[in-house]
Amino acid sequence: MGMTLKGLFSGTLTVQYRGATRCRLSALPGAPRVAAIRERIERCIGCCLCEAACPTGAIHVEAAENDPAHPVSPGERYASVYEVNLMRCVFCGDCETACPVEAIVLGHDFELAVYNRDGFLLTKETLLKPTRPNVIVRAE
Repeated sequence: MGMTLKGLFSGTLTVQYRGATRCRLSALPGAPRVAAIRERIERCIGCCLCEAACPTGAIHVEAAENDPAHPVSPGERYASVYEVNLMRCVFCGDCETACPVEAIVLGHDFELAVYNRDGFLLTKETLLKPTRPNVIVRAE
């Protein structure tokens, strides 16, 4: 009881977690992102190696043939459906290691709270738009 009363009159004890954890969590992997070369060209060539390398099966990729007149990716195929289920993802980085063109990378987004379960399923459109620019860094 004495410690409670002492803390009551000592002032604010709250630590702003954004500033305090940003430096400590900068080296930890965050939410995955799909990198794009230019505005309409994606890096993903639809090889599905990230899906095969994922130990929890959190990634789902459906490949389609690329149109030579209007290419979506630099390869012969592209990912028509690319989904990452964050409820199953353990942020191990195996998908990042398996990708031959460095299309999927783990960003630095660690604030992953959502209000419903549908928010944990990241589609291709969501993965192509990072929440902050220039946060995608390839781990060495």
